Amino acid sequence: MAAEKEETSAAARRRLTCSACFDALWFCYSPVHQMQMYYRFGELDNCKAKWSALIDCLSLKTKRASEVQEILEKRETQKPHIWKFRTPEESKAHWEELFGHLDGRE
Repeated sequence: MAAEKEETSAAARRRLTCSACFDALWFCYSPVHQMQMYYRFGELDNCKAKWSALIDCLSLKTKRASEVQEILEKRETQKPHIWKFRTPEESKAHWEELFGHLDGRE
């Protein structure tokens, strides 16, 4: 009985929903987003990445749950880490490269 509850809770956690992709696509075409993109980058957003994400999500919905689980786990492991870890020596060299010219100023 407990094993069934664990399986259903794990399935509920990993349940694939495309509503976030659809919301992002909807917002992409809003005047607010388009004006932000024009202000920041000087061009309007064609929303191609949002369309790709939605189509990818919808294509995953056609696969079996086990396949979706494998695909999502594989994507998660392939994502690059957001932090770059450095040794203390590397950190010191990088700090001096960026801010070394500020030493001695008061």
